[in-house]
Amino acid sequence: MPLVDVKLIEDVFTPAQKQEMIRKLTDTMMSIEGENMRPVTWVVIEEVKSGNWSVGGNPLTTNDVKALAAGNPKG
Repeated sequence: MPLVDVKLIEDVFTPAQKQEMIRKLTDTMMSIEGENMRPVTWVVIEEVKSGNWSVGGNPLTTNDVKALAAGNPKG
């Protein structure tokens, strides 16, 4: 049973965006494994509290990620 584990910083993505991730990740797995595996393919989205995720020792917040997505890497 395949398990795709996705970790995101909280409140960056909308519920609709997370549902799209789940659908597309599942479809991607089916393109590799075959459609018979759909009923047993799990996708889990875990949200990490803002500030509890870091890169290079620098914590990232929800606002940092939203700024980066908007094309402003310095926040």
